[in-house]
Amino acid sequence: MTVYTPPGFSKDETYPVLDLLHGIGGDENERRKNGAPEVILDNLYADKKAVPMIVVMPNGRAEPNDRAEGDVFKTAPAFEKFEGDLLKDVIPFVEKTYPVKKAAESRALAGLSMGGGQALNFGLGHTDTFAWVGGFSSAPNTRAVEKLLAKPDDAKKALKLLWVSCGDKDGLMNVSQRTHAFLKEKGVDHVWHVSSGAHTFAVWKDDLHHFAQKLFR
Repeated sequence: MTVYTPPGFSKDETYPVLDLLHGIGGDENERRKNGAPEVILDNLYADKKAVPMIVVMPNGRAEPNDRAEGDVFKTAPAFEKFEGDLLKDVIPFVEKTYPVKKAAESRALAGLSMGGGQALNFGLGHTDTFAWVGGFSSAPNTRAVEKLLAKPDDAKKALKLLWVSCGDKDGLMNVSQRTHAFLKEKGVDHVWHVSSGAHTFAVWKDDLHHFAQKLFR
C-alpha cells in the first residue's frame, strides 16, 4: 500500500482515514503515477477546504501474483476477494501503525472503475465500518442494485455521504446511472456527480477534488 499523510502530520494527533482503491489495470502506485492525490489534497489544505486525513491506497487484487500483468481482466475475481483483506488486514494494520480514529464516522472508502465497484460493494455492505462511500466511474463488478443495498433504511441512518459519479462520455455510465436511479427510488440521500470526460484520470482527479472536500464534516 501507499500511504499519504497530510501537511503538519503529527503522531500526537488522530486522523480520519480515506481508503482509496485503484482500477483493474492498476496497483498501490496507480494514483501516485496518474492521479496526483498528494497535489490535489495539499492544495485543498492550503486553501483550508479539507479536513486533514490519512489516505491509504492499497493493492486491491487479492491473489498470489498481485501485479497488473498479462490479461488483467482475468484478475477480476481477486478484486472481490479483497473485501476480506481490507477488513481483516489493511484496516487493522493502519490502525496499529498510524494515529487514526477508529469509528465508522472517521472512515471513508472510495475508488475508481473496478475500485469504484469495490468501494460501493464493500462500503454499502459494511456501513458499520464506513460512513463515507464513493464510487467513481464504477465498473460492472458493482453488485446488482438489489444486492448492493439490501437494507436501504439502514444505509439512510448510517451513511454520512454516498457519492456516485461518472464522466459524461464514459462507456460505463450505465452502471453509475443504474445505481443513482435505484438510490433515488429508495430515497437514499447521495451526491450524483457527472464530470465532463470519459473513463480517464482527468475525471477521477475531479472526483477526488470534490469528494475530499465533503469528508469528515
